[in-house]
Formats: sequence, C-alpha cells, structure tokens
Amino acid sequence: MKQLVSTDWLEKNIDKVKILDASWHLPNSKRNAQDEYGENHIKNSIFFDIDKYSNQYSVLPHMLPSKKDWENIVSSLGIKNSDHVVVYDNSEVFSSCRVWYSFIYFGHNPNLVSVLDGNFNKWLHEKKPTSKELLKIFKSKYKASEDTALVIDKHQVNENIKKKKFLLVDARGEKRFLGLQPEPREGMRSGHIKGSKNLPFNLLINNKDRTLKNIDELKAIFKEKDISNEKDMAFSCGSGITACILGLANSLITGKKPKIYDGSWAEYGLKN
Repeated sequence: MKQLVSTDWLEKNIDKVKILDASWHLPNSKRNAQDEYGENHIKNSIFFDIDKYSNQYSVLPHMLPSKKDWENIVSSLGIKNSDHVVVYDNSEVFSSCRVWYSFIYFGHNPNLVSVLDGNFNKWLHEKKPTSKELLKIFKSKYKASEDTALVIDKHQVNENIKKKKFLLVDARGEKRFLGLQPEPREGMRSGHIKGSKNLPFNLLINNKDRTLKNIDELKAIFKEKDISNEKDMAFSCGSGITACILGLANSLITGKKPKIYDGSWAEYGLKN
C-alpha cells in the first residue's frame, strides 16, 4: 500500500496522477471548503465534496454511498480504475483520509490511492504550484467493488461490548470522549461507547508541518494509549471522518486495510 506521498513526490508526478481536494470542515467552523477551493488549490486538482458524495438517503452524515452511486461519483470526476489518486485537504480534521478509505473500501488498488503528507498547508509553505482554474473533466467509466469487511455497524458494536472480538478506538478529543465537552452537532449525547479506547487523532500529527508522525512514533503513541496494533481493531469518531486518520496510521504500522464504524458517534450518540 502507498498510503502517503510527499509534496516533492506529488510535484514531480503532478501531471501523472489524479488529485482530489477533499477539504471538509466541522459544522461550527464557519468555513466553506468549496469556496476555499475556488480561491486557491493545488494545480490540476478537482474538488471532492464529502457531504455531497456520501449516502444521500441516510439521516447520518458521511455514510458510504452505494456501489452504483460511488461508480457514478468517481466516473463524474474522470477517474479511471488504473489512475493513481492523490487526496489532500485544507482542513483541521484531515478529511482526505476519509476519501482515501472510501477508495480502499470500493476496491481501488491500494497502491494507487494516497494521502498527501502535510496536505495543502505544507504545499503552500513550500511555494509549490497552485491555481484558481477549474480543471476540464472528461467522464470515465469507473467500476467498483465493495470490501464489506472494512465497515462495522451499530449491531456489531453492541455485540462486541459483550464478546470483545475487536478493539474499538475513538479518534475524538479527550474531553468529548469523556463527556466533558458538548458535541459539535445538535441532538447528541456526550460520552463514548462502552469498552472503547480514546486516541485523539491530533496526537498523530506533527504540529510544525502537519505531516503524520513516523512509524516508530506512531507505534509508541498507540502503545502509550495501551492499544496493541496486533489486535483486530475498528475506528470511530464523530461522523466517520477522523476515524480514518487512525485507520491510515494503523495501516502504515500493520499494512492492513482499516475497519471503520461508519455511523460513529453521530449514530451511537443520538438522543432518543
């Protein structure tokens, strides 16, 4: 798997890959990802609307779409099965990892989908090529398959509380996990799923350049939180976005594709 590519690698291969801007912001951030893309983005990149390209028939945010809808989405972006897709974002929650996971789930060659390490901030800091122009897209005929083992649902989560078949790791901040800080969405309880462990996603990120920490550092962080990478794991968060950062980090350590609780706390924490 080629989970990460560097800014230098992308600059060298900028005309050989398909680049997606998958920026997404929390509902209370007052930022508009598509407007920001229109103002400036990596040259040759296409905007990937995480809200629009999720399951539009679910009341829950960011749920995976159907296989047919995914094929239509990716085809409309002009991406072929043989393309190397590089995803980046300009977000505080590293939303590019969610799109990386979605491509993995829908059967894209895991060696041909990567996240840009350091994202747009590092790219800008290094004064690499950007643009305001919208790329002309030629529709493709993308074919998908589903790896359903990579998704955990609420029934499996509840069953696991008793049977403990896998470890559920929550990427939200510690205060949200402990119920000391309200959720950013209305109508949500505070707290966490019984038996889950907390690993806030920002612990995995280098503050200076927003790159992911190296593998040895990642291993040490998992170990410090008493999370064994040898165990079968699934990841959750608020709505399935930052869980994928933990999934990518664990994938770097183990080489395994990540399992995500797609509904996450947006489903489990709903007030009745």
